[in-house]
Amino acid sequence: MSSKRLYKIVKTFLQFGLDELLPEKYLPWYARIARRSLFWLRNKHRDKTKAQRFRLAIESLGPVFVKFGQMLSTRRDLLPDDFANELTLLQDKVPAFSGQEAEKIISTAIGANTFAETFINFEQTPLASASIAQVHTATMLHSDGEQAVVLKVLRPNIEKTILADITVMSFFAEIVARWLPDGKRLRPVEVVAEYKKTILEELDLNREAGNAIQLKRNFSQGRDSDKVLYVPEVYSEYCSKNVMVMERIYGIGVGEIDTLHSKNVDMKLLAERGVEVFFTQVFRDSFFHADMHPGNVFVDATNPQDPTWIAIDCGIVGTLNREDKRYLAENFVAFFNRDYRKVAQLHVDSGWVPSDTSVDEFEFAIRTVCEPIFNKPLSEISFGQVLINLFNTARRFNMEVQPQLVLLQKTLLYIEGLGRQLYPALDLWQTAKPFLENWVKEQMGVKAVFNKVKDNLPFWNEKLPEIPDLVYDYLKTNREAQRLQLSTLKQLQRQQQHHSKKVTILAVIATLAICLTISFT
Repeated sequence: MSSKRLYKIVKTFLQFGLDELLPEKYLPWYARIARRSLFWLRNKHRDKTKAQRFRLAIESLGPVFVKFGQMLSTRRDLLPDDFANELTLLQDKVPAFSGQEAEKIISTAIGANTFAETFINFEQTPLASASIAQVHTATMLHSDGEQAVVLKVLRPNIEKTILADITVMSFFAEIVARWLPDGKRLRPVEVVAEYKKTILEELDLNREAGNAIQLKRNFSQGRDSDKVLYVPEVYSEYCSKNVMVMERIYGIGVGEIDTLHSKNVDMKLLAERGVEVFFTQVFRDSFFHADMHPGNVFVDATNPQDPTWIAIDCGIVGTLNREDKRYLAENFVAFFNRDYRKVAQLHVDSGWVPSDTSVDEFEFAIRTVCEPIFNKPLSEISFGQVLINLFNTARRFNMEVQPQLVLLQKTLLYIEGLGRQLYPALDLWQTAKPFLENWVKEQMGVKAVFNKVKDNLPFWNEKLPEIPDLVYDYLKTNREAQRLQLSTLKQLQRQQQHHSKKVTILAVIATLAICLTISFT
């Protein structure tokens, strides 16, 4: 750990008064002395709240901490609302590194000759610059002609910088876990470990390319081919760990509401399609883009009455297994129907809360939190907030953090926020309920049984000829096992009989000896 970097972080924390988050009475004597000895590092922002100071400190520490703060803002199950709301204001705007250096890195990754022959009009001034990578535009030559593309390139030595900062974060996480009154509940060590895993995955652009290809394939099939969500084409032959090449898209940022209105985009349809995108990814494909913030989402308004969502930056994706997906869908439907008993039972059955949890008490806790929400008009109810309330309540009953559900919660909050921004009257419940009810029927009804049998037919077709042999082998093995057991049993009986004879003889001898002794006395 760099002592210089550590000093800068400590200095920043103290100058923003973040030491107040660790009450002095909980600190050991040596920590209190150390704090007072740094008399020149005092809080310079007393006019701001603790949450504001925390956000400003994160911003001043650079891109790695900013990205960590963005991730932390989604963990509303751990943070107070004021801290979570402040962290959502973090902007990942980072100065670009040299365009010449970027071109050199790309040329080396692709191959100097291939790069020179395939890519022309490379723009050294980046189109966008973020904490981990930056994007440059170019024209790609191929057999069909020219194609406008963007080339994403990782910042040089970024992995070294990230690992160094994560080491410092882990150091402070252990301090918080040990000394903060609420340290155990906040689980800071686990949160930093989760962040480390996520950000290191983002450092492999081959992984992002694979995710984008999968997501595009999922939405390029069926009657709505690419109508709901469009994912730019990835040119995987030119991709590597630190460079990614993909089609350039020309969309309107989803946050540019005035522009969308000026083009007469059907905002209601666009918002509803956002909901459809989310539930289709989660419940149909079990593979969802987990970083759909406004910077990664655009709108194709070529036909304003038939708008299409465009998603980029697939570095973070989430998946759900079949059981999680089924339990989640049933939870949503039970919430729609205000069946809190079923919600509580589903949490126990899924293993999300301990098996010895009192279903009655859990049901009462869920009703207490959620019933007031239903007194509001449906259009005023936040679907994401209901999910947060559910997780917070479940945590009181020792529900362990489910990483796949945290990503899901984050994505749902993004989608709902975008949907309500586009169309404030969006009724997420009414839009989602038919989709979920149909999905549950398909998974649990007669059609589901038929589909399961159909899906397993190739397996059974392969195994069917082997069944007579398997039955014969089983019976033969069972018969041999019975013979072996019978033989073992007889041997044990013989041993027992032999042992009994020995005991009898010894008993007779002992009796005679006692009698003789008595006679001679």
